[in-house]
Amino acid sequence: MEKLIIQGGNRLEGRVRVSSAKNAVLPIIAGTLLASTPSKLLEIPNLEDVGTICQVIESLGVKITRNEADDEIIFDASTLTATEAPYELVRKMRASFLVMGPLLARKGEAKISMPGGCAIGARPIDLHLKAFEALGAKIEITEDYVYAHAPEGLKGTQIYLDFPSVGATENVIMAASMAEGKTVIENAAEEPEIVDLATFFNAMGANIRGAGTDVIRIEGVKELKGAVHTVIPDRIEAGTYLIAAAMAGGDVYVENALSEHLKPVVAKLKEAGVTVEEDIDGIRVISNGQLKATSIKTLPYPGFPTDMQAQFMAMTTIAKGTSTVMETVFENRFMHVDELKKMGASIEVDDRKAIVTGVEQLVGAEVEATDLRCGAALVCAGLAASGVTKVGQLTHIDRGYDNLVTKLKGIGANIVRVDE
Repeated sequence: MEKLIIQGGNRLEGRVRVSSAKNAVLPIIAGTLLASTPSKLLEIPNLEDVGTICQVIESLGVKITRNEADDEIIFDASTLTATEAPYELVRKMRASFLVMGPLLARKGEAKISMPGGCAIGARPIDLHLKAFEALGAKIEITEDYVYAHAPEGLKGTQIYLDFPSVGATENVIMAASMAEGKTVIENAAEEPEIVDLATFFNAMGANIRGAGTDVIRIEGVKELKGAVHTVIPDRIEAGTYLIAAAMAGGDVYVENALSEHLKPVVAKLKEAGVTVEEDIDGIRVISNGQLKATSIKTLPYPGFPTDMQAQFMAMTTIAKGTSTVMETVFENRFMHVDELKKMGASIEVDDRKAIVTGVEQLVGAEVEATDLRCGAALVCAGLAASGVTKVGQLTHIDRGYDNLVTKLKGIGANIVRVDE
C-alpha cells in the first residue's frame, strides 16, 4: 500500500504553483456534452477525479483527445450516443451525477446509478431532481439508479433551491441552457466555480447572467458550439499550501492563487498571526510557526469553505489558546479529528462543533487519509510535527491534489511517496 512519509520540522521556502480547480474542471467537462462541435480545455490538472469524469463521458460516446505535454484535452461530443452512465464509474465519484443535466438537455433522457465519492454526510441529490422536475422532466428512482426523461423537452421555469447547493446549481445551469424559454435559479450557489462554468457556457453560445450572485437567469438557446477555455486556479489547493507554510513556518509564495477567492482563509490566517501579502499573481505567506488560536465557522461561499475546514483545524492544533471549529455545510466532516489526535492534538467534538486546545507540538504518527481534505490536513500536520508521519490511503489525496509531493519538495519539505 502506498504511503507518504513525512519528516517534520523543515522550514518551507520558495514558490509553489497552484493547478486548475478540480471543482471547476469536473462540471465543465460534463458541460462539454452539450456542444455540437469540439471543445478544448487548457491546463487540466492530472487528478484521479478528472480521469473518472473523462471515462464517464467517454462511455457515453464522446471522443476525447489528450495532449499530455500541454495539459490540454479536446472533447468531441458530436458522437454522443448513450444516455446511461455506468455504475462502476459513478460509484467512484459523485460529481459523475453532473452529466444528468447535460444529457437531459441534449438527449431528453438520462439514467445514472446512485452517486459515490467521499463519505462526508448525506449530500442528497434530491435538490437536483426537484429542479429537473420543475423543468419538466419525469423522474423514476430505484435502489440502484435514477432515470430522468423529458419526452417533450425541458421548459424554462423559476426554481428555488432549498439550499445553495453547488452541484444542483451547476446541473440546473447546464440543463436550462438549452431548455425552451427562460429559467431563473433563486438561492443559487455563488462559488467561483459556478462563475467559471457560466463563463465557459457563454463562450459556447449560452445566455447565462448573474453567476456569482444568488439569482441566475438563463435564456435557453437551440444549440451550443464548442469553446476553448482555461479553468480557474484551485482555491482549496492554494489554501492548503498557505496553511502548510503557516504551520511549518517559512516564507512561501503561492503562484496563481487568486486572493479574491480566498478572502475568509486569508483573513483567518492574519488573525492567527501569520503575515500574508497579496498581489495580482499570487499570495505570499511568512510565518515563524507561532500561531494564535482562531475560530471558524464553515458556510457556503463567500463564507469560510468547508473544503478548508480540516486543514484549518490542523493549524489550530498547534495555535496558542482554544479555537472552535463549526461545520455547518456537511455533516460527518470531522473524520480527521481521530487522526490528528493520534499525533497528539487535543480536540473535543460536540455534534458539529470541535473545540481545539493548542499543544506545543504535534508528534509524528501513522495516520489514514479518511477523505480528500483529511489527507491534506494530515500532510500539513506532518510537516509541522516532530519526527516521522506516515499517511496511508492516498487514493483520497490523489483525487484532488495534482503532484503534491513534487510541489512540497520544491519548497523544502522532506516528503516521499513509498509503496510499503
